[in-house]
Amino acid sequence: MSDRWLRMSAAELGRGIGAGEIDPVALTEAYLSAIREHPLRDCIYARLTEERALAEAEAARGRMQAGLRLGPLDGVPASWKDLFDTAGVPTEAGSALLRGRVPDRDAEVLQNAAHAGLICLGKTHMSELAFSGLGYNPVAATPPCVNDPAGVSGGSSSGAAASVAFGLAPLAIGSDTGGSVRIPAAWNDLVGLKTTHGRLSLKGVVPLCESFDTVGPLCRSVDDTALALAALEGGRAADLRGAGLEGVRFLILENALDDLRDQPRAGFLSAVDRLRAAGACTECARIPEVDEALALSAVLFTTEAYAQWGTRIEEEPHLMFGEILERFRAGARFSGVEFVRGWQLLKRLRARWRHEVAGYDAVIMPASPILPPETERLASDHEYYVRENLLALRNTRIGNLMGDCALTLPTGLPSCGIILQGAPMSEEHLLRLGAAAEAALA
Repeated sequence: MSDRWLRMSAAELGRGIGAGEIDPVALTEAYLSAIREHPLRDCIYARLTEERALAEAEAARGRMQAGLRLGPLDGVPASWKDLFDTAGVPTEAGSALLRGRVPDRDAEVLQNAAHAGLICLGKTHMSELAFSGLGYNPVAATPPCVNDPAGVSGGSSSGAAASVAFGLAPLAIGSDTGGSVRIPAAWNDLVGLKTTHGRLSLKGVVPLCESFDTVGPLCRSVDDTALALAALEGGRAADLRGAGLEGVRFLILENALDDLRDQPRAGFLSAVDRLRAAGACTECARIPEVDEALALSAVLFTTEAYAQWGTRIEEEPHLMFGEILERFRAGARFSGVEFVRGWQLLKRLRARWRHEVAGYDAVIMPASPILPPETERLASDHEYYVRENLLALRNTRIGNLMGDCALTLPTGLPSCGIILQGAPMSEEHLLRLGAAAEAALA
C-alpha cells in the first residue's frame, strides 16, 4: 500500500485521509523511509525534519479521527526548498556563505501551510542563493533530472522538482525569480506555478531579488497546484470543475519561439495541436516590448542581487562556485542611474504589454528552448554554462519581467513543458485554463 501512496497525487492522498483510508502517520513514515533508502537522497534533500514531520503527522491523525481536518491537504507531506526559514533547522540556500544559519521561526508561507495541515518532510537542495536556472551546485549538491541521469534537474528549485519526480514528496514548495519553479518543473514533467509577485508572503524567505522573487508549488497535477496555493496563502482553492477550452483564446508568443531546439519545438507544436483540438483558438504575434524587457534583465536582476549579497560575497568569495560568483559580480558594473532608468522603462513596457495581450485568455510559449544540459560539461565549459543558463531562462523570465502569473504543464514529450501566462493576480482563472489544458494534453 505504501508504494502506491508514493505515486499518488497530493489531492488523492488528501481525499484518502479524509475518507479514513490513509493514516497520516503511516503516510509520512512511508515517505521518510523512501527518502532514507533512496540512492539519490543526499543529492535531493539537504536535510530531513523527521521529528517535526512525525509530530505534525500525529496531530493530523488526531484531527482526522475527530473529524476536524483543517483542509483538503491536512496530513499530506511536502518538501521545502532550502531558502524557506524553518525554526531551529539550518536554512542555507545552497550556499557555504550561509552555512550554520539557523532561523528561530518559520517562513510565513510555511506557517500558513502548517496551519492547513501540511507535513514538513525536509529541505531540498537548490542553486547557490537561487541565482541559476540550471540547478548545478558543486558547493552543496546537484540533483539529477528524472529523464536524464547525466543532466541537471533545472534550477534554482532543483531538489524541489527532483523530490516530487523521484517519488520522495507528493508536492514541493519552491521559489521563482526568473524561472526557478517553471524550469525544474518542466524538465521533470511536473506542473509548476509562478505566482504573481506580492501574492504570497516573502517573509522568512532568503531573498535574491525581492522585486521579482515569488513563491510557488511544484506538483503532479493542476488540482494539487490549486490546493497548494490555497494552503500557502491561507485561502480557498480555485474551483476547477467544468473547466474547458471551447472558445478560449491563446496568444502564441513568437518571441519565445526563437532558438528552439528540436525536441522543445516538437513538444510545443504537438501541445498546441491538442489544445486546438479541444476547442482553443490560437493566434501568433511578436511583441517588441518583450525583447526590450529581456534586454533589461542584466541591469535589473544582477544589480539587485549584488546589492543584496555583494558585501557578504566579497568577505569570502572563495566559498562560491565561480559561475555564480561571476554572475553576482556582474551587478556591480551598473550605476544607480541605470538601475532606476531600467525600472522606469520596464513599468512602461509592462503597461504596453498588458494592452497588447488584453484580448487573450493567456499567452502560451515553450517552457524552455532547451533540454537539461549535461552536468559534467557545465562543470568544465564556461561558455556552455553561460549560454545554456541564459537560454534556459529566456522564456520564463518574460513572466517575471511583465509581472504576470504563469503555469507550466508537461506536454507528454520528456522535459518539454508548455507555459500558460496570465494577467497579474489571475491565478484562479489560469488554474482553470491549466486544468482544461492538462486534460487535453493527457
